[in-house]
Amino acid sequence: MQAVLFGLLVGGVYALASSGLTLIFGVMRIVNLTHGAVLVAGAFLTYTICTATGLDPFVTIPVVGAVLFCLGWLIHRLVVQRAEHGGEGTVILSTLALAMVLEGVTILIWGQEPHTVATSYSRTSFRLGDLVFPTTQVYGSACALVLLAALYVLLNRTWLGRAVRAATANPQGAELVGIRVERVNVAAFSLGVALTGAAGAILAVLSPFTPDSGEQWIGLGLAIVVLGGMGSLGGALIGALVLGVAETLTATYGSPGWATAMPFAVIVLTLLLRPQGIFGIRVREDVVSA
Repeated sequence: MQAVLFGLLVGGVYALASSGLTLIFGVMRIVNLTHGAVLVAGAFLTYTICTATGLDPFVTIPVVGAVLFCLGWLIHRLVVQRAEHGGEGTVILSTLALAMVLEGVTILIWGQEPHTVATSYSRTSFRLGDLVFPTTQVYGSACALVLLAALYVLLNRTWLGRAVRAATANPQGAELVGIRVERVNVAAFSLGVALTGAAGAILAVLSPFTPDSGEQWIGLGLAIVVLGGMGSLGGALIGALVLGVAETLTATYGSPGWATAMPFAVIVLTLLLRPQGIFGIRVREDVVSA
């Protein structure tokens, strides 16, 4: 039970970390391979702010999210928008190249040694009977769930959310009723990057990170998105919780080394057994070929 509860706490943070990747794919139908590099950039930005000001890392989440929102806007305007003319392959290669550039910039600024953000409560925990809840995990999961709830409200209770859902379902129809699909794409992409940066701020407290940690996180994000169903935010939440529990159970009853390989095993098994994911919809092959 301790391992399952810890896995659920980790899965809540994983859900936020993958929500940006899911949102961008759901709206624009592109795989943003800068995801891991952006998440690490959010972690390093949190480290810099906390070191310079002494603020609690969870307090910096709005600032980190705002900075990463602006970065997402620049990435879309300067890279993605231009690459879209060359098709999906060009977008994937462009975002992969940009991820390498961001990793190099991170190394130049912060170096290659591991960093972590320590707090006064990093070694404390809550107890409920025989169960132990690490304080940082509880706070991190709570912040992640609050941000996911805010995203749900945004997508279901605001004009922007309705525009995003309309542009996702039928871009041509959305244009006919006056929705500027290109602006919606920019907003969705920037919001997705901001959510990823916010997840980086939380993960900076939970585990050490280096500039090349993005390679691990892009693999984890893709595993969650594939497991939940490409473009499904609800599926990403369920997939993140399942993967979090699977990782902790593997580390507890098996080996931590096998836990690291778990996301990639999930990708392979999902593609073999249910390619559309938990909440994905199977697309007719004749429609795809057409």
